[in-house]
Amino acid sequence: DFATPRAVLTGHDYEITCATICAELGLVISGSKEGPCLIHSMNGDLLRTLEGPETLEGPENCLRPKLIQASREGHCVIYYENGLFCVFSVNGRLQATMETEDKIK
Repeated sequence: DFATPRAVLTGHDYEITCATICAELGLVISGSKEGPCLIHSMNGDLLRTLEGPETLEGPENCLRPKLIQASREGHCVIYYENGLFCVFSVNGRLQATMETEDKIK
């Protein structure tokens, strides 16, 4: 038997650096090397773009997602390379941010 993909997710311009699946809500959330994070349905439909807090213009200031996790309650936590945590609703609304100097793995 050959495995075939259930859906092909599109929308990122750069390589994917992190992803998570929330089966309870039927969502796939992914982040790319140069941002942003995208929310897709399990069928492959692009639903939302998660934009971090506004930063200075330019690629050196781009928020680069490193880790991502979703909850069945509809929250998405994203950790960016620069030590920034962001909590989003699955509707795309930024709910909270926190900066840390700790090394997160």
